[in-house]
Amino acid sequence: MPETVGTSGINEEENSRAEWLRRITECEISRADTNRLIMDYLVTEGYKEAAERFSIEANVKPLRQLETMDQRVAIKEAIEGGRIQDAIALVNKLDPMLLDDDRQLYYKLLQLQLIELIRAGEVEEALNFAQSHLAEAADHSPEFLIELERSLALLAFDDLEACPYSDLLSMSQRQLVASKINASILDMEGRPSQSKLALLLKVSDWSQCSLTDGKVKFPHMTNFATAELENP
Repeated sequence: MPETVGTSGINEEENSRAEWLRRITECEISRADTNRLIMDYLVTEGYKEAAERFSIEANVKPLRQLETMDQRVAIKEAIEGGRIQDAIALVNKLDPMLLDDDRQLYYKLLQLQLIELIRAGEVEEALNFAQSHLAEAADHSPEFLIELERSLALLAFDDLEACPYSDLLSMSQRQLVASKINASILDMEGRPSQSKLALLLKVSDWSQCSLTDGKVKFPHMTNFATAELENP
């Protein structure tokens, strides 16, 4: 009897997964809608060259003029290239109040600049920069203080890549700040700061959480990038 029950349970899971996949397959999304989602993502995130190529290849027009992306692209490239002073100057030229109104974002940029000094081995310059640009804000914010301490801890290691805080040196750290700056600029311009694709992923994740909270059994998507499903 126990073996029969176990086999039945497995069959039910397989049937549930197959039914779920069948329903997903029946949800047709036109190529035109898919192309518009991709174009919206490229334009929102500031991938101008990719948007231009995709516009030609997919024969889809962007909803916004690509020319207006130039300033956002220049700022993004400066941050991702480690040229933080250039990025700050470009942001201030675009809107002098943007960083004044978002001190957390400004602190993140200054932290990146400190990290670049440490990466270059300019120890004295890094300490002076931390004292003159970051210390006062850190005194009034536990969050800022933690970030400053993590950054300065890099100075204690000869091999920066092997230290516990090596994540601060990664490209993803620059990209995260660049993405936040990009979103702030779009918000300043009265445009959506997130792409429709990002919003759809958030809705999908929220839907799965709601179903799980409701004790509903369904094949859970564990990886949105690969659409990997696990059995309920």
